[in-house]
Amino acid sequence: MRLQILNMASSTPLKGTDLVDCAKANAKQGIETAAFQCGYGDDLNTFARELRQACEEMNLQVSELNELITNQDMMLNIGTGEIVAPDTPADL
Repeated sequence: MRLQILNMASSTPLKGTDLVDCAKANAKQGIETAAFQCGYGDDLNTFARELRQACEEMNLQVSELNELITNQDMMLNIGTGEIVAPDTPADL
């Protein structure tokens, strides 16, 4: 399973790149949600240990879950607001 669907937690603990992908997709909701969605339930210690190991295997230097949220991810959310602009160049 490569991508997690919202509100659909993995039935088994994810490992490797699947774990990193799922953790990244759920990082904004916090460690408890990410651990649950990645199949670790409320076992935050095991989740953190496995995530750290998976990141190391991918040569990612991550010490906290929120470091998986990239600037590019934040930029995607910028475009969700309302556009305020004149209707035509003449209205400038």
